[in-house]
Amino acid sequence: MIIDRGHDFPSKIQHELEKYGSDMWLFRDQPESQTTRALNSYRGDHRGFEYLTPRIRITPRDLEGTKLAQPTMLHFICSPSRASDIMSEVDNISNWSPTTIYEPIPDRCIPEELPALVKVLPSISILSPNAEEALSLLSYSSPPGKESIELAAKQFLELGVKDSVIIRSGPLGAYVTTREKGGKWIKAYWDKSERPEKVIDVTGAGNSFLGGLAAGLEIAGYDVYEATFYATVSASYIIEQEGLPVMSATGWNEDSPSTRLELLKKRHQSTM
Repeated sequence: MIIDRGHDFPSKIQHELEKYGSDMWLFRDQPESQTTRALNSYRGDHRGFEYLTPRIRITPRDLEGTKLAQPTMLHFICSPSRASDIMSEVDNISNWSPTTIYEPIPDRCIPEELPALVKVLPSISILSPNAEEALSLLSYSSPPGKESIELAAKQFLELGVKDSVIIRSGPLGAYVTTREKGGKWIKAYWDKSERPEKVIDVTGAGNSFLGGLAAGLEIAGYDVYEATFYATVSASYIIEQEGLPVMSATGWNEDSPSTRLELLKKRHQSTM
């Protein structure tokens, strides 16, 4: 992950990040700038998001000459028009054709942004808004439910997504659909009604889900359904506490990811 480190970057956070190992991070020092900060706010199921400081842009060309140059997976979070700019730059870098995982930024998931989204969709391998964002983009008036989420995913495919749509749906799990194989629900790892103590803070769960998805695609031979199990396990660690999970010799939060992956798959087999 690339981190822009401003002159006010908190030493406590620096210390926490260093625990994960230097290979996890690529720091770009910005001594003349503040570290970018934003506010996530939650009111019931509604999430608000706003930047508190000027954001620092990063582009695909910024990866050139670094250890992250031309990755096989490219996950980005931005407005639809910004996504078009990113994909235009990717297309102009020779010998690079990454799997693109696009997460529309929350404050641009409004009906007015749909035309700009449609423009970039043919370049997007996997589109992944959350349920509320997906329905808002498509002007659905109904609250998120399995039927409306499935219809939204189908509509995004019809609007031109290259390969797959994954709508992250909180306690409902994630709905995955592709052009070739149709839709499938993957359950959330934690059921808040059964284990409420395990759902502490969902901030960052979407980012973790899609990072896990990228890893899962690589491990599972680009099977997006299989990769979504990895994504779900990845997100399960983020929501258990405020901030990042703890890494130790036994795994994350004293629990092995491979064990969670096996348990999650067994839950699906038992309901088939």
